[in-house]
Amino acid sequence: MADYVITSGKRKTAVARAVTKKGTGKFTINGGVPVELYPVEVLREKIMEPIRLLGERANEIDIEVNVRGGGLTGQADASRTAMAKGMVEYFKDDSLEEMFRQFDRTLMVNDVRRKLPKKPMGRGARKKRQKSYR
Repeated sequence: MADYVITSGKRKTAVARAVTKKGTGKFTINGGVPVELYPVEVLREKIMEPIRLLGERANEIDIEVNVRGGGLTGQADASRTAMAKGMVEYFKDDSLEEMFRQFDRTLMVNDVRRKLPKKPMGRGARKKRQKSYR
């Protein structure tokens, strides 16, 4: 096994970089804040999914995640992707990758969906100015 592994995850405009290394089961986001203290409970559970799927082996590694851009949900999804990729690469375990893919494909694959561009005569991508005649 390598000393450490650096992986990345993306969702919308959020980009997460995760450093996976040998440790005691500490998972931190943005400068040492434990994952257990993530502000939104639903998103906290989502970030914890790869850790729970890993089981006992999660106590053998530490993961530090730095995430920038996007909002809370995008950052949470980018973080979990970066963490899952780091776990697979650190342990070099194909069965682990297959388990992650079976559970949820976005654990291993970045979400490529982006916001549609704004169009003329409207406030956004789809909404148009209403007409008051006819």
